[in-house]
Amino acid sequence: MAQAKYLRVEIDDGIATVTLARPPVNALSAPMMREIGRVFTELGRGTEAVVAVLTADGDRVFCAGADLAESERRYVRRELLAEETVADLADPGAVVRECFAGIRHGGLPVVAAVNGAAVGAGAALVACADLVVASRTAFLALPEIDVGVLGGARHVQRLLGAHKAREMAYTGRRVPADELHRLGAAVEVVDPADLPAAARALAAEIAAKSPLALRMAKEAMNRVEDLPLDEGYRLEQDYTARVSRLADAREARAAYREKRPPRWTWS
Repeated sequence: MAQAKYLRVEIDDGIATVTLARPPVNALSAPMMREIGRVFTELGRGTEAVVAVLTADGDRVFCAGADLAESERRYVRRELLAEETVADLADPGAVVRECFAGIRHGGLPVVAAVNGAAVGAGAALVACADLVVASRTAFLALPEIDVGVLGGARHVQRLLGAHKAREMAYTGRRVPADELHRLGAAVEVVDPADLPAAARALAAEIAAKSPLALRMAKEAMNRVEDLPLDEGYRLEQDYTARVSRLADAREARAAYREKRPPRWTWS
């Protein structure tokens, strides 16, 4: 994997821990967003990691959103930023979409370990993950209305529902960790010191499953999410048939019958 400047990537026991590391508040610059998209895409194309944990340095801020100085240059003054091309002038939002798409469609199940404020595009990062574990001090917010822009409400709709996302977008109000859990958006809310262990425990539980089945399950759920019920379930059945023919599926059934840990072969 190519070296990253704004992220730390550590892989151990099938778990890739991707840490946002752009102090002081992990604001998303264009180069950082390119790194996020690239890293999650590369992880999904390899076999070293089965699941990823997305977290951040510090104990107060997960991600403060898009770098406002860059946003003004990109959308208002229409200047090329670092590592950008003329294509970015034609579609200045492409770099942001590709960042989020790396998490959503990169292939690996992603657990967001939210250690603090997730604001604007930071809230969208959380919403792009598959599962969320949050510190009690964490919160999500869409305050873009207060600085003359709009944000990632469509992503937050997936996480919290259409009307809650509208409340956030129209008012800028915060949604604290306990409310995330109450609304079913967070698997668990823990004390700040316990967050890394809680996220890793959830990731380890996932990493014990068939790596191929996990990737196909994520792809299937991504594809069926916005389909009508009957059409979506029909597509899910197609994926079920594909998974059942894998050698790992046969191994899963054998291990279940024999009451032993499965031995996955990525086949």
